[in-house]
Amino acid sequence: MDQTIKISYLDIVETNRKDRICLGKRNRVALFTDHGFNRELMTLVIPIALQNLISATVVSADIVMLGMVSQSAMSAVSLAGQITFALTLFYMGMSTGAGILTAQYWGKRDVLTIQRVLSIACMFSFCISILFFLSSFMFPETLMRFFTNDQELIQYGSRFLQMNSFSYLAMAISQMYLSVIRSMENAKLSAWISSLCLSLNILLNAICIFVLFSSNPEMAITGVALATVLSRIIELVCCMVHSTTRGTIHFRLPVRDGVQVSLLKDFWKYTLPVQGNYIVWGGALTATTAIIGHVNSDMVAANSVASVVKNLAVVLCGGIATGGSVLVGKYLGQGSVEKAKQAGNRMYLYALIFGIIAGCTILFLKPFVFSMVSLNVTAQSYLNGMLYISAFYCIAKSMNSTTIAGVFTAGGDSKFGFWCDAIVMWVIILPLGYLCAFVWQVPPLVLYLIISLDEVIKLPVAFIRYRQYKWLNNITRNFA
Repeated sequence: MDQTIKISYLDIVETNRKDRICLGKRNRVALFTDHGFNRELMTLVIPIALQNLISATVVSADIVMLGMVSQSAMSAVSLAGQITFALTLFYMGMSTGAGILTAQYWGKRDVLTIQRVLSIACMFSFCISILFFLSSFMFPETLMRFFTNDQELIQYGSRFLQMNSFSYLAMAISQMYLSVIRSMENAKLSAWISSLCLSLNILLNAICIFVLFSSNPEMAITGVALATVLSRIIELVCCMVHSTTRGTIHFRLPVRDGVQVSLLKDFWKYTLPVQGNYIVWGGALTATTAIIGHVNSDMVAANSVASVVKNLAVVLCGGIATGGSVLVGKYLGQGSVEKAKQAGNRMYLYALIFGIIAGCTILFLKPFVFSMVSLNVTAQSYLNGMLYISAFYCIAKSMNSTTIAGVFTAGGDSKFGFWCDAIVMWVIILPLGYLCAFVWQVPPLVLYLIISLDEVIKLPVAFIRYRQYKWLNNITRNFA
């Protein structure tokens, strides 16, 4: 009798084990065979990735084309671009905060509340842009001295900053509008407007660099800046025309009432941690660029090219993070928590796959990169090592951006990214980078490896946080 019970118990355990294995296999297969989710995701990811690609291509084209004219012009514009990058961090924080609320209220189809979210985001974005415009226009040399001591780079970079500062005023409004309509699953329109204007920017840059001012680096830099201003103004005009004629939401001043007060509290509750995260992360990247800028000009040139290649390689990863966050937010706004959880699991796996693809892309592009830019022998040796390091960096970057900047923020869990980047970047990476560069004076490639370890350090911490599922939150209110 006891033997019979023992055998029966073992049979039950074995059956349960087989059931779990079969269930695990079915879940893994479902990650790829849920055609409805995959179709929704790709509808968002492809336009967003295209938009990211063209946006990165503009920066890449500026760097590459100016590199054909002068290594100093290329390095100067790359360093001056850090100011625009800093402003972009504010845009990213504002647009992410607006996107969190927009995606969840879009799940409830509450367009009136989304209209209010757009007004709030545009108001604060424009105020920040005015501050950046005034500082870049009035004190360009002071800003450039933060990044380099090279007088030629300061002269070129200051000229670019002054001219380019006018584009900030147009970007303040257009970036918020494009972000909100993208979170309403209208990624195609957002991508179309951005792609059109950024493509125009590339064309105008090519005319300025190769036709009008091919032998005058200083005037070529001025032309590139003016081309950026013109393309951003056209982008804003396109947004305003669409909003007025066919848009679901419109540009309006904020309305002061009880609903607006509650929504403003929600906006800052979820935006401030994200904004802090981007400032902490971007500030650290800017500081590492400054460290590299004080090592030598050859490392600056190599880092300029490596950054461009890296940004081009991860465009699909960014599309997964942004597109997936829209779907997760929509599902949570609908109250479909289990569906949002499954979406997050699929996104995490896709992030790994696309990260590997991004790393392989960098290695594949290496020969083309060296044939397109004119660097001296020392800068070429630095660039070769940087590209190998960047290939592995992209895998961790893809997974972290999908979880921290995508899934977590979509569910209102926006504080984790702030604390994670604050500790990793400012407590670990930057002190190590400073010591390696100015105290221990390690070889440049060792320094580059040290300052590229941030995503690797964050990876296990982000995965543990993901598996806790604290990001599954419906943050909408019933204003009706």
